[in-house]
Amino acid sequence: MTRLIHPIAGTLALALIAVFWLSTALSEAFGSVGAVTLVKAAIPWGLLLLIPALAAAGLSGRHLAGRGRVPLVMSKQRRMPIIAANGLLILIPCAFYLAAKAGAGQFDTRFVAVQRAELVAGAVNIALLSLNMRDGLRLRRGRV
Repeated sequence: MTRLIHPIAGTLALALIAVFWLSTALSEAFGSVGAVTLVKAAIPWGLLLLIPALAAAGLSGRHLAGRGRVPLVMSKQRRMPIIAANGLLILIPCAFYLAAKAGAGQFDTRFVAVQRAELVAGAVNIALLSLNMRDGLRLRRGRV
Protein backbone atom coordinates (compact mmCIF):
# COMPACT_ATOMS: atom_id res chain seq x y z
CA MET A 1 0.00 0.00 0.00
CA THR A 2 2.87 2.39 0.80
CA ARG A 3 4.22 1.91 -2.73
CA LEU A 4 0.89 3.22 -4.00
CA ILE A 5 0.44 6.07 -1.50
CA HIS A 6 3.91 7.56 -1.93
CA PRO A 7 3.81 8.42 -5.65
CA ILE A 8 0.19 9.56 -5.50
CA ALA A 9 0.81 11.85 -2.51
CA GLY A 10 4.06 13.18 -3.96
CA THR A 11 2.51 13.86 -7.35
CA LEU A 12 -0.49 15.56 -5.75
CA ALA A 13 1.76 17.76 -3.61
CA LEU A 14 3.91 18.79 -6.57
CA ALA A 15 0.84 19.46 -8.73
CA LEU A 16 -0.81 21.60 -6.04
CA ILE A 17 2.30 23.71 -5.49
CA ALA A 18 2.66 24.15 -9.26
CA VAL A 19 -1.01 25.19 -9.54
CA PHE A 20 -0.61 27.68 -6.67
CA TRP A 21 2.55 29.10 -8.28
CA LEU A 22 1.12 29.33 -11.80
CA SER A 23 -2.18 30.79 -10.57
CA THR A 24 -0.30 33.44 -8.63
CA ALA A 25 2.07 34.30 -11.48
CA LEU A 26 -0.67 34.44 -14.12
CA SER A 27 -3.12 36.42 -12.00
CA GLU A 28 -0.40 38.91 -11.09
CA ALA A 29 0.80 39.25 -14.68
CA PHE A 30 -2.47 39.23 -16.59
CA GLY A 31 -5.37 39.26 -14.12
CA SER A 32 -7.43 41.90 -12.48
CA VAL A 33 -7.34 42.87 -8.83
CA GLY A 34 -10.33 40.57 -8.39
CA ALA A 35 -8.45 37.64 -9.92
CA VAL A 36 -5.46 38.21 -7.64
CA THR A 37 -7.77 38.44 -4.63
CA LEU A 38 -9.53 35.22 -5.61
CA VAL A 39 -6.24 33.32 -6.05
CA LYS A 40 -4.84 34.63 -2.77
CA ALA A 41 -8.06 33.64 -0.96
CA ALA A 42 -8.09 30.14 -2.49
CA ILE A 43 -4.52 29.14 -1.71
CA PRO A 44 -4.95 28.82 2.10
CA TRP A 45 -7.91 26.50 1.44
CA GLY A 46 -5.70 24.47 -0.88
CA LEU A 47 -3.30 23.97 2.01
CA LEU A 48 -5.94 21.70 3.55
CA LEU A 49 -5.12 19.24 0.78
CA LEU A 50 -1.44 20.09 0.30
CA ILE A 51 -0.26 19.62 3.88
CA PRO A 52 -1.68 16.07 4.25
CA ALA A 53 -0.31 15.17 0.80
CA LEU A 54 3.18 16.32 1.78
CA ALA A 55 2.94 14.52 5.11
CA ALA A 56 1.78 11.31 3.42
CA ALA A 57 4.58 11.56 0.85
CA GLY A 58 7.19 12.16 3.54
CA LEU A 59 6.01 9.45 5.90
CA SER A 60 5.51 6.85 3.18
CA GLY A 61 8.90 7.75 1.69
CA ARG A 62 10.57 7.27 5.04
CA HIS A 63 8.85 3.90 5.37
CA LEU A 64 9.90 2.82 1.88
CA ALA A 65 13.50 3.91 2.45
CA GLY A 66 13.90 1.84 5.59
CA ARG A 67 17.48 1.77 6.79
CA GLY A 68 18.98 1.47 3.33
CA ARG A 69 21.83 3.67 2.16
CA VAL A 70 20.90 3.91 -1.53
CA PRO A 71 22.36 7.18 -2.92
CA LEU A 72 19.16 8.27 -4.69
CA VAL A 73 17.15 7.67 -1.52
CA MET A 74 19.68 9.63 0.50
CA SER A 75 19.42 12.53 -1.98
CA LYS A 76 15.65 12.55 -1.61
CA GLN A 77 15.97 12.49 2.17
CA ARG A 78 18.40 15.43 2.15
CA ARG A 79 15.94 17.53 0.15
CA MET A 80 12.94 16.90 2.39
CA PRO A 81 14.00 19.08 5.35
CA ILE A 82 14.59 21.98 2.95
CA ILE A 83 11.18 21.46 1.35
CA ALA A 84 9.49 21.24 4.75
CA ALA A 85 11.28 24.27 6.22
CA ASN A 86 10.58 26.31 3.10
CA GLY A 87 6.90 25.44 3.35
CA LEU A 88 6.51 25.92 7.09
CA LEU A 89 8.66 29.01 7.52
CA ILE A 90 8.02 30.86 4.26
CA LEU A 91 5.19 29.56 2.09
CA ILE A 92 2.45 28.98 4.65
CA PRO A 93 2.94 32.30 6.47
CA CYS A 94 3.13 34.10 3.10
CA ALA A 95 -0.11 32.46 1.94
CA PHE A 96 -2.04 33.66 4.98
CA TYR A 97 -0.45 37.13 4.95
CA LEU A 98 -1.14 37.63 1.24
CA ALA A 99 -4.71 36.34 1.57
CA ALA A 100 -5.36 38.86 4.37
CA LYS A 101 -3.74 41.75 2.49
CA ALA A 102 -5.57 40.93 -0.76
CA GLY A 103 -8.86 40.52 1.12
CA ALA A 104 -8.38 44.00 2.57
CA GLY A 105 -7.46 45.41 -0.86
CA GLN A 106 -3.97 46.33 0.34
CA PHE A 107 -1.73 45.75 -2.65
CA ASP A 108 1.12 47.83 -1.32
CA THR A 109 4.90 47.42 -1.45
CA ARG A 110 4.83 44.88 1.40
CA PHE A 111 2.32 42.78 -0.54
CA VAL A 112 4.57 42.88 -3.59
CA ALA A 113 7.70 42.00 -1.57
CA VAL A 114 6.02 39.07 0.18
CA GLN A 115 4.53 37.95 -3.14
CA ARG A 116 8.02 37.87 -4.69
CA ALA A 117 9.39 35.89 -1.74
CA GLU A 118 6.50 33.44 -2.06
CA LEU A 119 7.13 32.96 -5.78
CA VAL A 120 10.85 32.34 -5.21
CA ALA A 121 10.23 29.90 -2.35
CA GLY A 122 7.52 28.16 -4.35
CA ALA A 123 9.86 27.78 -7.33
CA VAL A 124 12.50 26.26 -5.03
CA ASN A 125 9.99 23.72 -3.70
CA ILE A 126 8.79 22.89 -7.21
CA ALA A 127 12.40 22.27 -8.27
CA LEU A 128 13.22 20.15 -5.22
CA LEU A 129 10.02 18.11 -5.43
CA SER A 130 10.63 17.60 -9.16
CA LEU A 131 14.10 16.26 -8.40
CA ASN A 132 12.59 13.94 -5.80
CA MET A 133 10.06 12.72 -8.35
CA ARG A 134 12.79 12.14 -10.91
CA ASP A 135 14.84 10.15 -8.42
CA GLY A 136 11.77 8.20 -7.31
CA LEU A 137 11.05 7.23 -10.91
CA ARG A 138 14.67 6.11 -11.32
CA LEU A 139 14.38 4.01 -8.18
CA ARG A 140 11.16 2.49 -9.40
CA ARG A 141 12.78 1.53 -12.71
CA GLY A 142 15.71 0.01 -10.86
CA ARG A 143 18.27 2.61 -11.97
CA VAL A 144 19.90 3.00 -8.62
